[in-house]
Amino acid sequence: MNLPELRIGNLMPKLPIIQGGMAVRVSTAPLAAAVAEEGGIGLIAATGMGIEELRNEIRKAKEMTKGIVGINVMFAAREFAQLVKTAIAEGIDLIVSGAGFSRDMFSWGKEANVPIVPIVSSVKLAMISEKMGAAAVVVEGKEAGGHLGTTESIKKLIPEIKEAVKIPVIAAGGIINGFNIREIINLGADAVQMGTRFVASLESNVADAFKQLYVKARPEDVVVLESPVGLPGRGLLNKFTERLFNGETLTPQSCDGCLKKCSKRFCILKALVKAQQGDMENGLVFSGEKVHEIKDILPVKEIIRNLLNEFKMAGSEV
Repeated sequence: MNLPELRIGNLMPKLPIIQGGMAVRVSTAPLAAAVAEEGGIGLIAATGMGIEELRNEIRKAKEMTKGIVGINVMFAAREFAQLVKTAIAEGIDLIVSGAGFSRDMFSWGKEANVPIVPIVSSVKLAMISEKMGAAAVVVEGKEAGGHLGTTESIKKLIPEIKEAVKIPVIAAGGIINGFNIREIINLGADAVQMGTRFVASLESNVADAFKQLYVKARPEDVVVLESPVGLPGRGLLNKFTERLFNGETLTPQSCDGCLKKCSKRFCILKALVKAQQGDMENGLVFSGEKVHEIKDILPVKEIIRNLLNEFKMAGSEV
């Protein structure tokens, strides 16, 4: 089918498809294990989890699959170092990290022989990552959901970064179906990372109301707001985001200090947790730019099968 062979350090998944690590508690063991079981790479979102919670999620995923399971963790998280070291101690297969840049994680990964994969949005950061020992880079374009590091399209970034580095380049942002996968691989990507499509899966750990917001979304419902993390964030319009756009300050009454730096305009951890639990009026629902193209909630197995069929169809049309 002309799918590229992906090698990240000593890891070789059957499929060059990585499931995005979406916090808070969107990507947990059931979703990561389901993707890994189909031959992709599943990611547990560690951001917002406690140390013991992450430890339990990793152990649960390992019981559910022999496939490749990693974690995704934001550098901006206050417990970043502890989360990474806990995952390594539990025998995690790889570490994916975004929302900032950590030099220390490369040495931690090297000591434990665990591949480190930073999320980058520029040629400069991709080159720095390679120099510091990254096993691959996830290149995230403006089309992605959640926190954004660029205003550049993934279609522009991939050829530029692919030319600048020798390590695998994994494309993320705006990839919903197999036709998108074929297009981005033709531009030079070695693999894809998909988050939004896997939110609308049976195994995704969000309330049904969250998933229904995805399948009912229109293009005009996708918005970008300023996150307390200090980065823009892409999500869906609801009563919570409307209040933010109307200028309301939703300063939390209490703060757990979950971030190294925070504007405190609102508590992003609490907003994401509320959304995950189904409170669509007070929760923040992150999504990618092309969420409106998703029309159904399916098991991971069926999503993967559809992706491969669409990829094959896209190749026959060339």
